Amino acid sequence: MILQSVLCTRGGSYKKEMKMRFARTEMAGSIVVMAALLASSPIAAKDVVATSQVLSPLIALSPAYEGMTGDALFQKLLESNQAREAQLRQYSSIRTYAVANDTGKVYAQETVRLDFQAPDHKIFRTISEDGSRLVRDLVLKRLIESESEASSGRAHRDSSIRPANYEFHLLGEQDVGPYHCLVAQVTPRRRDKYLFEGRVWIDTQDYAVVRIVGQPAKSLSFWITRADFVRQYERIGQFWLAAGDETTVHVRLYGNKILSISYQDYVINQDNDSRTAQMDQTGPMGNGRPAVAYQQRQEALK
Repeated sequence: MILQSVLCTRGGSYKKEMKMRFARTEMAGSIVVMAALLASSPIAAKDVVATSQVLSPLIALSPAYEGMTGDALFQKLLESNQAREAQLRQYSSIRTYAVANDTGKVYAQETVRLDFQAPDHKIFRTISEDGSRLVRDLVLKRLIESESEASSGRAHRDSSIRPANYEFHLLGEQDVGPYHCLVAQVTPRRRDKYLFEGRVWIDTQDYAVVRIVGQPAKSLSFWITRADFVRQYERIGQFWLAAGDETTVHVRLYGNKILSISYQDYVINQDNDSRTAQMDQTGPMGNGRPAVAYQQRQEALK
């Protein structure tokens, strides 16, 4: 009877706590889904150019592109990707994942080294971690595991930007930082939470994706009222690679949560010894200091 009385007394708070836990789980799953939308193959270019989020006003298509259809643009993009992907053998990079609210408070952060081997093998190694262990385990580690599984084919979801999944409709031209782009409305061919609807910016010189903005083509769950993402690419050497991601998820009871991923210190098409040596010299934050020193600084901050 005593136990029953306690349970009855705590019934309201218990139900509320269960709802909060379920919302946290739904948020984590939704962030993983949003990350799957951002997965795409690296594509090549020519020179190193700094990335910028500054956009010029959208203008009408110039005479050089007036006759281009969405299908023709898609074909140029695919051909360019295939030709340049053939040149990519391997790369390493440092990624920093963080979950914050819309006021900037960071709940958790994890920095990893990624080693990629063509065609689709990825290995993640943790360099440092900070903040809530619950958020790291529930969101960040799940996110990393999801990408690793997808790359290995264990959880393959075809969300790539290709004609079987999407249609392009040209809207005009726009500068994204130093890149002059064709802007296309992207429409999914089916209502699937692993597909998105939004816009894509394609560089007119290299026919490479520069920027993607969108939201899932299908509602993620009752708890997620809205989810939006932005991905930015940059030219590095002969390749276009991800420069930054930001995913904003509005969760009932929790408000806005923001997942950000920064990408740094790319080392491309070098053997393992050379890559390791270069990473040790630059450090994971590209500051010219050894990686060990970076780890020591992170430990001192905890």
